[in-house]
Amino acid sequence: MGKPTLVILAAGMGSRYGGLKQMDSFTTEGDTIIDFSLYDAIQAGFGKVVFIIRKSFEREFKEIFNKKLQDKIEVDYVFQELESVPEKFQNPERVKPWGTGHALLMTKGVVKENFAIINADDFYSRQAFDTIATQLRNTDKNSYDFSMVAYSLKNTVSDNGYVSRGECTVDKNGYLTDVTERVRIEKIDGVLKSEDDNGAMHPIDENTTVSMNFWGFTPKCFEFGDALFLDFLEKNTENLKAEFYLPLIVNKMIEGNKASVKVLESDSKWFGVTYSDDKEKAQIEINKLKEKGVYPKNLWN
Repeated sequence: MGKPTLVILAAGMGSRYGGLKQMDSFTTEGDTIIDFSLYDAIQAGFGKVVFIIRKSFEREFKEIFNKKLQDKIEVDYVFQELESVPEKFQNPERVKPWGTGHALLMTKGVVKENFAIINADDFYSRQAFDTIATQLRNTDKNSYDFSMVAYSLKNTVSDNGYVSRGECTVDKNGYLTDVTERVRIEKIDGVLKSEDDNGAMHPIDENTTVSMNFWGFTPKCFEFGDALFLDFLEKNTENLKAEFYLPLIVNKMIEGNKASVKVLESDSKWFGVTYSDDKEKAQIEINKLKEKGVYPKNLWN
């Protein structure tokens, strides 16, 4: 079995953060959040990384990462652009990317092995990478046996505003039966609440199992996405904010009994940077990990 590939969703605009957080530095050594995911992935045995970015910041992005990763892991790039859709669906008024599911489809031509896909602005922990790497190495790449690393909601929220999370339903055997994209989960007066389709906020259990977009797939996953995305485009051409989420692809696979998704639990404390005010907390957490020796002071030297 070949070494698994890591795909990183790094084409976001960072609208709530106020900038391109995927390239922002979080340490005096100049580390980004992505650096820690890359370091953990290499230690866990991943053999290739594919960055999904936009052409508008290609040069700056490559300047940051190519030198660091030289001779350490194979590197490739794909681009998620607004015009990366059939011409009849292109809308000059749209500025928002088409979503994580669309980003996944951009990697179809370069991902040949079992792979994990992650967000660029999330810190997942070494344990999470070791867990999914083992799963991917032991999975037939011609199968429809997929996986995901799951977290407890309480370990994934921001103190500075709302977050989006995939709420997961898991059966008694540890397999995913449904994932619902919750685009607004927020702590209000000390209580975690989730917004429903009508805009009303309802309490949500802090121990709810959630997806942080840390999925494990075989290349067979690409068989499902194209047709679903075309259907999505037909229905949402005029909706400038509609996004084709990765969980939609997963749900359709599960509903049709086309694939299974093993849920790999993680007790790790997630942290990330949805808002600019999240940065200080992330910096503190990263410094603690370096002080404890979990990571070397200089990751790439």
